[in-house]
Amino acid sequence: MTISVGDKIPAVNMVKATAEGPQPVSSSEYFAGKKVALFSVPGAFTPTCSAKHLPGFVEKAGDLKDKGVDEIVGTAVNDAFVMGAWNEAAGSADITMLADGNGEFAEAVGLTMDGSGFGMGKRGQRFSMVIEDGTVTQLNVEDPGDFKVSSAEHMLGQL
Repeated sequence: MTISVGDKIPAVNMVKATAEGPQPVSSSEYFAGKKVALFSVPGAFTPTCSAKHLPGFVEKAGDLKDKGVDEIVGTAVNDAFVMGAWNEAAGSADITMLADGNGEFAEAVGLTMDGSGFGMGKRGQRFSMVIEDGTVTQLNVEDPGDFKVSSAEHMLGQL
């Protein structure tokens, strides 16, 4: 079942990409006590994700924080090393990367997709959400192949 506005973020294991290396975190604990703008992409370094999705959140990071966002988090079904390298290559210190290497988060929120036709296996869909103290307050799920409602610009209009 897909997560909805008003639902709590489920407790699953994720890995935070840091300069000191991967650090395990519990999603339910990580999102508690703060306002987070989260975006999920099918894969780091993939075309739309690298050309539009991540750059939009990098560009709008200050605006999001001006609207009360404490942290901006990007996630994908990739390992922490890939997520860290993607942030280093195209992101910024304003973005925290949480790796969902086993797809547990995508599965727990009910937002998986099958990318087998592209050799990508099971992945997370393209979506964004605002999470306040562990509760989803905005949820934006893209139709397959689209990039509209999960953008930083769209999220800014919701805050």
